Amino acid sequence: MAKTNEKYRKFTTSSGKLVLAGKNAEQNEKVVNESGKNEYLLHTEAPGSPFCNIKSDFKDVSKEDLNETAIFCAKYSQAWKKSRVKKDVVVHFFSGKDIFKSKDMKLGTFGVKKVKKVIALANDIKKIDDKKE
Repeated sequence: MAKTNEKYRKFTTSSGKLVLAGKNAEQNEKVVNESGKNEYLLHTEAPGSPFCNIKSDFKDVSKEDLNETAIFCAKYSQAWKKSRVKKDVVVHFFSGKDIFKSKDMKLGTFGVKKVKKVIALANDIKKIDDKKE
């Protein structure tokens, strides 16, 4: 689990699952390194988003948990923030055991062996964009 003094972005799914997300490359590095092998991580298909870690064994994570986390991840992506035309966002999800880092990868960058996709719908992202956290 993440250190309590870290100021990650945090989100709780409607079923009560805690999600931690980095605010920058350094925090993304920590979020990934502190994720469990059987926990899901999410990141947008395009670069420039937080890594989001659902702090629960993946067998206990529902499709709804994944969708809610994908929307949260997409909301903070550079592609969403900088886009004039707000479109659906493709978000990758994978388990902690499928992520790797080689020495030549820059801070906050990782490789992934097995990727699945979920679509964060623009209308759903807009809904949480309008809410204050």
